[in-house]
Amino acid sequence: MPELPEVEIARRNLERWLKGHRIVRADADATRVFRGAELPHFTRLTGRVTALERKGKYLLVTLEGGHGLMAHLGMTGKFVRRKEGEPVPHSRARFHLDDGHVVHFSDPRLFGRMEPVPAKELWELPSVKALGRDPLTEGLTGSQLQEAVGDSKQDLKVALMDQGRVAGLGNIHAAEALFRAGLHPARKPGTLTPDDWKHLAKAIHAAFDFAFKEQEGEEITYLEEAGSVNRFRVYGRANGPCSKCGTTVESFTQGGRTTHFCPKCQPLSMVAVRASRKGTAAGKGPASAVIGPKPRSRRR
Repeated sequence: MPELPEVEIARRNLERWLKGHRIVRADADATRVFRGAELPHFTRLTGRVTALERKGKYLLVTLEGGHGLMAHLGMTGKFVRRKEGEPVPHSRARFHLDDGHVVHFSDPRLFGRMEPVPAKELWELPSVKALGRDPLTEGLTGSQLQEAVGDSKQDLKVALMDQGRVAGLGNIHAAEALFRAGLHPARKPGTLTPDDWKHLAKAIHAAFDFAFKEQEGEEITYLEEAGSVNRFRVYGRANGPCSKCGTTVESFTQGGRTTHFCPKCQPLSMVAVRASRKGTAAGKGPASAVIGPKPRSRRR
C-alpha cells in the first residue's frame, strides 16, 4: 500500500512531468475512484498546475482558474506517464498534456480516490484537516512524536499508524522504523523513555530516506507486483533470517494487519510486559492476543 514515501515520490513525479506544460484535456471512467456526479467537475481540470502539495497520504493539486483536486492512491493506485495512444492497464483517469503525453491514474483494485473541489477548499476537507503531524513537511522530533503518540493506550505500532497522530506512516514503514529503533511493535507508548522516542523519531526519518533512495524514479513498483524485489529490512521477511543478527523474523496479527519483527533485536521488555498485564487486568484483553506470533502471508 502506498505510504508517505510513495505518495511523495508520486508528487515529485507529477511536478516534474507537469512543469512547463498545460493539461489540455482530462477524462475519467465512472468507477469507485469517482462518484458519478464528480466526473463533470473532473473534466474541468485543465490548464497549468500552480501547486502540487501533500499531507500524509493525500495529494492536493491546485490548477489555474481556482480548480483543485484531492487524490489518494488507495492500496494500488499510481500515476504513470505514457505517450498519447499507449495503453495503460487499469487506467481510471487521464490528464492529456500539450506535449503529447498522458498522465494516467492506474488503480487495479479501485481503492484510490479523486475528489475535484475548489482549490480554496483543499486544505479544509475533513479528511485532510483530521490528519496529524506530517514528518516530512512539518518535521518530527522525539518530543513531538511523544506528544502525538505517547498518550495512546494502543500498541505502539498501531498508534503510529493512526493518521490522526502521525500522517503518512503505514504498516510497512512503521514496522521498518520500529526495527531500526529496536522497539517491539506491541510495546505500549507509555513505557517508552525520552531516549526511546528520540531514537524512534530518527528511525522514522531513516526509514523514509531509505524508501526514497530505493524507490524514487519514473514509477513506483509495489511489492505485490510481478518482478518486484523486497529491499525492506524486516517487513515481509517472516521465517527468514534477521538482517542484523540472523534470528528468525516472526510475524503476528496486530490491529488487523500483519506485523513483522525480530524477537532478539526488538525484545518485549519486562516493563512492557507489566504494562500489558496491567491493561489486561483493566479489562483490555489478554496480552497474548497482542504479542503472540502468528505467521501470515505477505501483503503490501
